[in-house]
Amino acid sequence: MSNLSPRPPESSEWIWLSLVPVFGGLAIANAGKKTNNQSWLSVGIALTIISLIFLTQESFIVIWFAQIGLGLYIRQQLNSHPIASANRTDSRQSSSPLEKIDINSCSTNDLVYKLGLPIVYANDIVSVRNEGHIFTHLEELHFLAGLPENYLKKLEPLIIFAYDIRQEVDVSWRCLNYHSVEELVNLGLDFSLADKIVTEREKNGLYRSAIEVRNRTGIPLKSYQQLL
Repeated sequence: MSNLSPRPPESSEWIWLSLVPVFGGLAIANAGKKTNNQSWLSVGIALTIISLIFLTQESFIVIWFAQIGLGLYIRQQLNSHPIASANRTDSRQSSSPLEKIDINSCSTNDLVYKLGLPIVYANDIVSVRNEGHIFTHLEELHFLAGLPENYLKKLEPLIIFAYDIRQEVDVSWRCLNYHSVEELVNLGLDFSLADKIVTEREKNGLYRSAIEVRNRTGIPLKSYQQLL
């Protein structure tokens, strides 16, 4: 009798009517009708008929207690129905708007526990910030901290950039993948750093993020901050 139909009940509060002597069985029958549960429907009708038959006898008390117990059991089943539980959860969530996280000032714990990032990506974001970079756009989390694109879609509605003070869209760390040593020097890099970046690139391939540039060359981000 515990198998519920996929159809969720609109409300289970009316099941308290099952506590009413004699006619409470009709509330149980109603529960069966609303949930397409033939067993509850049949038992509810049967309890009502039996209660009427034994109304003046001592055994009526036993029937009434059985009716009450079954009514409480059905109410518990209705309240634990997956769809009904999901509806209650959605209602609570919709009444509590999410507070957006500032990606430039949040802690590692915020990145991991509030935004759901793996610790390795959280550490990379904090590392980039510690070296002086201020994130101004979602894509920078991918290009500078190596965050996969599937995480960007997840983060977009959850974060803000409180220090959006730059608009240089034409300058990017990606120039480190294409410029020669001379061109990097002209952009303001020290010759030894530019040479090291280009040598590593030619030996092991293009860089996938600013973090990877740092990890492969050992050059801190602040050394080419003007290119980020």
